[in-house]
Amino acid sequence: MVNRQPLIAGNWKLNGSRSSVVALAKAVAAGVTSPVVEVLICPTSVHLADVLGVVGNSPVHLGAQNCSDAISGAFTGEVSAEMLVEFGCEYVILGHSERRAMFHEDSALVAAKCLTVQKAGLTPILCVGETLEQREAGQVEEVIAGQLDALLDAGGVDSFRQLVVAYEPVWAIGTGKTASPEEAQAVHALIRERISSHDAAIGEALRVLYGGSVKADNAASLFSQADIDGGLIGGAALDAASFLAICEAAASTVGSSAA
Repeated sequence: MVNRQPLIAGNWKLNGSRSSVVALAKAVAAGVTSPVVEVLICPTSVHLADVLGVVGNSPVHLGAQNCSDAISGAFTGEVSAEMLVEFGCEYVILGHSERRAMFHEDSALVAAKCLTVQKAGLTPILCVGETLEQREAGQVEEVIAGQLDALLDAGGVDSFRQLVVAYEPVWAIGTGKTASPEEAQAVHALIRERISSHDAAIGEALRVLYGGSVKADNAASLFSQADIDGGLIGGAALDAASFLAICEAAASTVGSSAA
């Protein structure tokens, strides 16, 4: 069995001022003590330089919330993968449900972005997930498979070597609702099986995060599941104490997940 290092990624979304993000980054960097958990924070693009100045020499990794599929050119308002590399980013969140819903990004575009950022040496965090309507209609497997297959078709299973998948049930994002540990585990297992059917080693090594209203009081029960390798944290990531408690919960479950 592959030993997958837990990853706790904070998605700060469209929040913060220069002073507040620096303070938050300092608090997170000062509180990260366990080497068994990888900790990542993703501020807005305009705050990357300020946050890099804080975490550049710390154990905390830096990521971006989005990226263009274009390398350069007449794409007003876009940010390229190469630009993110210059600002110390290692990861990029792609295909978040908010991008898919509000900005009409389809799975083909998300797949193209994944391949572009990988060429720049960055690791995509590919977000997948179903709406409440799709879950109630029994379409969870169909929806998740379609989102994964877009990248499999575009880049083959090798594109999942340098990649993290985040399962975010859309109905549980920012609502306070959370999939039960068993419900989340079932979808995480589905994701791993989908990739493993193409390459068992890649599927086993793939880190799959849960991203649906993770909080300090439910983190340990989620992270103790066999196929949940950490979390993509939204609201709780804006409070250093809550975020660090989630990181500690992840550390406490290392080696204790069900086989």
